[in-house]
Amino acid sequence: MFFNSLAFTVFLPIVFFLYWFVFNKTKSSQNALLIVASYYFYSCWDWRFLFLLVFSTFLDYYTGIQIEKGKSEKSRKFWFWLSIIINLGFLGIFKYYNFFAASFSDLLNSVGVKASPILLDVILPVGISFYTFHGLSYVIDIYYKRIKAEYNFVDYSLFVSYFPLLVAGPIERATHLLPQVKVKREFNSELAKEGVYQIIWGLVKKVVIADTCATYANAIFDNYPSMNSFSLVLGAVYFAFQIYGDFSGYSDIALGVSKLFGLDLLRNFNYPYFSRDIAEFWRRWHISLSSWFRDYLYIPLGGSKGGIWMKIRNTFIIFIVSGFWHGANWTYVVWGLINAIYFLPLLLSSSNRNNMGAIELKFNFDSVRVIMSILYTFLLTCVAWVFFRARSISDAVLYLKRIITDGSFKAQYLSNERYNYELLALIGIFVLVEWNNRDKIEPLSGKRNMLKLALAITAIIAFGTYSDYKEFIYFQF
Repeated sequence: MFFNSLAFTVFLPIVFFLYWFVFNKTKSSQNALLIVASYYFYSCWDWRFLFLLVFSTFLDYYTGIQIEKGKSEKSRKFWFWLSIIINLGFLGIFKYYNFFAASFSDLLNSVGVKASPILLDVILPVGISFYTFHGLSYVIDIYYKRIKAEYNFVDYSLFVSYFPLLVAGPIERATHLLPQVKVKREFNSELAKEGVYQIIWGLVKKVVIADTCATYANAIFDNYPSMNSFSLVLGAVYFAFQIYGDFSGYSDIALGVSKLFGLDLLRNFNYPYFSRDIAEFWRRWHISLSSWFRDYLYIPLGGSKGGIWMKIRNTFIIFIVSGFWHGANWTYVVWGLINAIYFLPLLLSSSNRNNMGAIELKFNFDSVRVIMSILYTFLLTCVAWVFFRARSISDAVLYLKRIITDGSFKAQYLSNERYNYELLALIGIFVLVEWNNRDKIEPLSGKRNMLKLALAITAIIAFGTYSDYKEFIYFQF
């Protein structure tokens, strides 16, 4: 069941009605309904993996209590590492085993040792990377005595399995979401209205921008040997907006849906393509994941407080692990490595926190510098996205090489029966709308909100793509 599916348009109003008009008497009844709805939502993909979700939930619930009750450090460490090993073990088996087995086999074959890897015929459980990280952060915070263990299993289960964030984030923290689910929610019409605006704008991003860009990006990437430089540049740009519209669109819908139920989720995107350097980009892109790796990996490793070699080591570790988190393919690792190379000069020159304030443009040369910085940062991200999108490292290298060597910037007719440049006007309008509303969570609220809402709905109906690109990209992670 996707957010942009007919099934979800039926599912959401039913849950909303039951939540506010039938199960609204107590916090416990509200939470119980949301858990049932969340498990049904998840089982729509594959009901068999529901058992894995429930087991993971119970594992971290129980080990969290045992860590808190532990009378000795040895006991606390035992339960802590039990949770860590089992959680990462499941993630490793389902997501990474085949990758490592095939890679090791390829290595042996390359040195003349014949090897046939034993691969597992398993499906990657949707959302496993996200709900695993929910549980890990909870257990880690208990172990380091940042929070108390949750003894109400229903409340904790909702924290892990809440359907708006279950399959593609944002990656929530117990300190933020658990206090909200432990109190009865009262209907707030203003919050619900904000939620509707965010849902509609998320759908614009998904079906109008992301899915439309996908038809162009796929036509170019899948046929890159026959594409000229102009098409290949546009392919990288189209994919950049595809993945942004897809993932930030999902996050907007998730946050908006959650507001309908009186629960606030962490913001996951803050107009990342308006960043003035790569450090700012990573403060604005997939914020919940970036902050998770910062708090639970980068800082424990020493962060940027040590010597120069420690800074270099920690930077490469966090970006490579982040890339690997996205998928079992060397292309994601290289994508992370490229971003580490981008980020490192800023860190070593202590300029990684230069652009912390809001962007303001005036009619002066400094504004020209800001615009050029934004365009340069976007260019860097597009180069990295080529590796993220390509099937292999060699495909990505050949793609970029052909941009440089082909030298032709003529219009090309693509396999999706469109010219390569036809989408630029739509992207331009989208960028202008977001730029003019970059100080807000979404562009639809505020003055003339009903007109903007009507235009957004019209755009969804008139320009949305409803054929083969319904699935959100980050579901595979």
